[in-house]
Amino acid sequence: MSASTPVNPADSGTEVRSYFVRSRNALLTRAHFGDLFVDYYLHLADQGLKPEPEHDAMFKRALTAFALHCASRPRNELTAWTINFQAPRLNLFLAGDNEEGAVTGRGFAENVKELPENIFYADVVRNRQPARRSAVSFTGADPIAAAEKFYAQSEQRGARYFELGEEDFALLTEHPDCDLEWFHAQTPETMRTLDERETLVLLERRVLHWHCGCNQRRMLEVLLPVLRSDAEGLFGGEDKVEIRCPRCAGRHVVTREALEAFAVTQP
Repeated sequence: MSASTPVNPADSGTEVRSYFVRSRNALLTRAHFGDLFVDYYLHLADQGLKPEPEHDAMFKRALTAFALHCASRPRNELTAWTINFQAPRLNLFLAGDNEEGAVTGRGFAENVKELPENIFYADVVRNRQPARRSAVSFTGADPIAAAEKFYAQSEQRGARYFELGEEDFALLTEHPDCDLEWFHAQTPETMRTLDERETLVLLERRVLHWHCGCNQRRMLEVLLPVLRSDAEGLFGGEDKVEIRCPRCAGRHVVTREALEAFAVTQP
């Protein structure tokens, strides 16, 4: 299939290609996620993180759904998803910067608020405009089904995700005047050989990377309000504190001296 043309060896990251399905008025976005999964696991190992197997599997499905979504969206968007599950009690967070081709995320299994239903939150910032948030409820424990519900209710257009192989996923989304009978009839089997029956027009090729961008300054900014409200409670008599990045769970050590020096420079 033309949509699975090998990535140029000179590129680093995960290649995602978007195609217009001519005469069907639908957008096909697909990728092989092996490299992105490797980067994710290297991040876990580097940070000493060991999520529960069930949580890990859920995060990987959420990551594929999110990455394909980002790659199908305009390049000037910043996007974040927070997916709350009540069984298992888990929050999945994902963030993407389309301009940089960066995606990251983490799972939260501790102190997850008990709610009457699962909630999917999507936050979008475009061209430095104010953030726009939408929220939809969903059932079950599949992040991909949650993303499809988000499309149907918030985006108000159909989206279907397909697992074409162990690390090969595709997203099919409606465009105006989409052939809905054809759209809903697709299966993983038909999607694997779609170019044998349909004309696929390559629209765009993007390369995504696992990247958060968290650094010492950002952690100082996170801790500054706590320092000003409860410095002793923050440090507990120690001269440093360890903090996990809220976006990727990366470990950072901040000394009291550095934080107090940073506070002097801030209004």
